[in-house]
Amino acid sequence: MSLADKVLAVNNDLPIRTDLPIHSGKVRSVYWLNEADSRRLVHEKGYDVAHDAPLAIMIISDRISAFDCIWHGEGGLKGIPGKGAALNAISNHWFNLFKEHGLADSHILDIPHPLVWIVQKARPVMVEAICRQYITGSMWRSYSKGEREFCGIRLPEGLKKDQQLPELLITPSTKGVMRGVPGVPEADDVNITRKNLEDNFSSFNFSTPEDIDRYEILLKEGFSVISQSLSALDQIFVDTKFEFGYVTDASGQEKLIYMDEVGTPDSSRIWDGEAYRQDKVIEKSKESFRQFLLNHFPDPDILLNKERMPEREALAREHALPESAFMDLSRTYTDIAETITGKPLNISDNPKAEIIEVLAKEYGLIDTP
Repeated sequence: MSLADKVLAVNNDLPIRTDLPIHSGKVRSVYWLNEADSRRLVHEKGYDVAHDAPLAIMIISDRISAFDCIWHGEGGLKGIPGKGAALNAISNHWFNLFKEHGLADSHILDIPHPLVWIVQKARPVMVEAICRQYITGSMWRSYSKGEREFCGIRLPEGLKKDQQLPELLITPSTKGVMRGVPGVPEADDVNITRKNLEDNFSSFNFSTPEDIDRYEILLKEGFSVISQSLSALDQIFVDTKFEFGYVTDASGQEKLIYMDEVGTPDSSRIWDGEAYRQDKVIEKSKESFRQFLLNHFPDPDILLNKERMPEREALAREHALPESAFMDLSRTYTDIAETITGKPLNISDNPKAEIIEVLAKEYGLIDTP
C-alpha cells in the first residue's frame, strides 16, 4: 500500500444516510442525519441533548489548507499522513481536560473512530475568537509597519518579534461576512472590537449582551488550561482560535459551548520551550508549513496579498510540493499529538473502509446495497 493510499483526502463521498447536501469545508465534511436516525441515536446512546436535536457525522480529512488554499504533493499525495487523526486526538484530549476543569461542553457527543465525531447541531456565534500570548505572525507584520491598535486594544512601543505580550490579548474577527452591521466591513475574517460585539450582540448571534462576558471567560479559561498543560511539557502556547455556539441540553436549557477543534496545530501556534529560551523558534504547528510555502515560491506576496487570490489558487492547483515537505509536517503533527496525549497515534491503513464499517455495525447509518 502506498503512502497516498493511507491519506483520507476525499471525505464527502461516504455512503452515510442523509437527506441533506453534504457540507464540505477545507478539512472536515458534515453529514446531517435524518430526523429518525437522530432521534434513534439520542435514545440508544443516551446523549445529553434534546430528544429532537439534529445530529451530524463529522469526518475529518488529511487535507492541508494554508493561505486559504488546499495543497497537494508529489507522488499523488493529497494530504498529510496522520494529520486528521492527530487533530482529532488533540482536540479530544483538550475537551476532556476542559470537562475535568468544569469549563463548558463541546458539540461532540461521540467519537466512533479517530477520524469521526458525532456532533449536535449548534447555533454558531459569528466570531472567530482569537487569543494571543506572543506577538508574531500577522500581528507582528502589522506592528512592524507601525500599526499599534488591534481590535480596539493599543499595544506599547518597543515590542520585538516573537516577544511575550504584556497580557493575554483577545483579538476577535468575523466568522463569515457580516452584512449591515455598523462599523464592521462586509468581508470575511475582519478584525472587530469588543464594542462592535456589545453594540450588535444579536447580529453576532449572542443570545444576551452578558454572553459576551461569558465567551471571553471561556476563551481565557480554555487558553489557560491548554497553556498550563503545554508548559508542563515544555511547549509554549503562542496563540489560538476558538469557536463558540449554543445548544439545548436534555432538560431544555440553552448553553454556550465550544465548537469545532481546540488547541490543535491547525488552529494554534505552539513553540518548543527549550529552543525559545535560546532565542530560536521551532514551530510545532501548521505555521512551519506556511513558512515553507513563503520560502518555496519566489514571490511570497502572492500568498500574503488577498488581492492576488486567483494567482494563489493557481499556485496551489498547479504545483505539486515536495513529498519531504508533507512528511516533515506529518512528523510535526504526529509528534505533538503524541506529546500532548501521551499515547502513540494510530494511523489507519484504510481509513474510509474502517469508518464505513463502524458506522454500519455500531450506529446503523450506512445503507447496504
